[in-house]
Amino acid sequence: MVRVGTQLWISGTTATCADGQLVGCDDAYVQTQQALKNIGAALKRAGATFQEVVRTRMYVVNIASDWEPVGRAHGEVFTNIKPATTMVEVRALIDTHMLVEIEADVIIMSRVNRRTQPKRANRSVKTRRNRACG
Repeated sequence: MVRVGTQLWISGTTATCADGQLVGCDDAYVQTQQALKNIGAALKRAGATFQEVVRTRMYVVNIASDWEPVGRAHGEVFTNIKPATTMVEVRALIDTHMLVEIEADVIIMSRVNRRTQPKRANRSVKTRRNRACG
């Protein structure tokens, strides 16, 4: 974790528990849940919350089979928050049983001076989702 002012970068977060053991061997959903719990603990140590996460990156070993369980676990934590999110496939992670690694970028709003926050437009922006190829 690196912090500069009100910005926080949490990287290399995997599904390890307090004793360093991997949680959810060969289960992408359980590993994503644990990695997000670990991110939550780092946020708490920094005085931040999931509400202040502005971007996540998920590195997945087998995106074809694991994108749905990884996305589901991510969505359960970020139900109302909706940070910018990227999911990419990687060849491998540091442990052969690790299936997912997550990074989070954070702006700690509780410490940002309200006068420096940009004004938000009073218009809603509608987006269309791309349909699946095939």
